[in-house]
Amino acid sequence: MWAYILKRFVLSLAIVVIATTLLFLMIHAVPGEPAAVLLGPRATPEMKAQLHQQMGLDKPLPVQIVTFFGALLQGDLGFDVFSQRPVADIVFEQLPYTIELILVSILWAVAVAVPLGCYSAMRRNSLVDQVVAVLAVATIAIPSFVMAVYALLIFSVHLSWLPAIGAGNGFWGRLIHLILPGFTIGIGWVGYISRLVRASMLEILGENHIRMARSFGISEWRIVARYALPLAILPTVTIMGVSMASLLSAAVFAEVVFARPGIGSLIVMAVDTRNYPIVMGTVLVTTFLIVTATTLSDLINAALDPRTRERL
Repeated sequence: MWAYILKRFVLSLAIVVIATTLLFLMIHAVPGEPAAVLLGPRATPEMKAQLHQQMGLDKPLPVQIVTFFGALLQGDLGFDVFSQRPVADIVFEQLPYTIELILVSILWAVAVAVPLGCYSAMRRNSLVDQVVAVLAVATIAIPSFVMAVYALLIFSVHLSWLPAIGAGNGFWGRLIHLILPGFTIGIGWVGYISRLVRASMLEILGENHIRMARSFGISEWRIVARYALPLAILPTVTIMGVSMASLLSAAVFAEVVFARPGIGSLIVMAVDTRNYPIVMGTVLVTTFLIVTATTLSDLINAALDPRTRERL
């Protein structure tokens, strides 16, 4: 197991380095000069040259990459060219908003989807199972940003039930402001997880130890909750680990539509203004989150199923 953990750590480190390097190159390939965007059309060549020197853009691209990784090893993500604040401080100020949005979205989705999947498996081909199947496909097919726009129009504009923008203040204020964006991100996962749990549950319910439990007269709900669900939920745990990128991309749309603070809003602003230090800082943090979630998912899977350790 320790050898597997070491392999996963080395692989994750390599993924972070390669992904960061590729994104560094892609960012510099984006059309538009940072100095012209930041300083405006009246900026003199001297002002542009000074800003380029300040941002390190006057050096060759390989030197910029080496300098960036050298600073990164010291925990330095650079400085924001607007506020002259450390990029790490700015990024980690916004990160909790994105994390709480993702957690709320996935928690309510799992809380709804798992019972639906279990019930659909227990009542296979019933009317409820067919209705859940149709709704699942419909919610999966609708993009999250489309769901966000319609949720905003219906619940905020027409009905005035929920706030439209911002993150709120205090515990209850922040919770209320999380309802709409959390709903738009999680609704698609309700359909996806419910179908995944149903498929896994149907397979588990046909195994011998479940038949043995039924022969002892144990109630069906107890069999599902105690004996079948712990096994049927494993594919869902794995999928959630490798789906962090999808959750982060959905959070970007939600933060932009609902004008919420967070990593998504920060990276959109940074790309628009060609603020390279902020872009690299946010990309690095999100890449680290994705790789960490995937690695943890693999480790949990390896701990539960030793056969997966040999596949690396």
